[in-house]
Amino acid sequence: MTRNEKQNKSYAYDREVPGAKKAVLKYRVIGHSDRYHLLEITLLTGRHHQIRCQLAHIDCPIKGDLKYGARRSNPDGSISLLSHRVQFTHPVSGKEIDIVSPLPNDALWQSFIDCQYPLLSSQ
Repeated sequence: MTRNEKQNKSYAYDREVPGAKKAVLKYRVIGHSDRYHLLEITLLTGRHHQIRCQLAHIDCPIKGDLKYGARRSNPDGSISLLSHRVQFTHPVSGKEIDIVSPLPNDALWQSFIDCQYPLLSSQ
């Protein structure tokens, strides 16, 4: 990936590009609606706009993300990207930290809460 600071935007490539940094993530589809997919994403690197950029690169922009190719904005100007759960080992105490955030009170997010998506309904 490369970063354009003037545009505040990053670009993904399928090949090595001078000045680019390696960006790696894993994803899996865990649900879908009529028009959208719900993805679980695991970041293996942490680059500027990495999720937004890499999903747009595979022609799967995030709902509402005009900067990275969504066709229209969300009514409130947000993008439908949420860090629902973060788990890590605290660097000093060694304690396992597990943080779960609530889902937005939005029709699309709420449609994914039903029992067929246990990762969301177990909050």
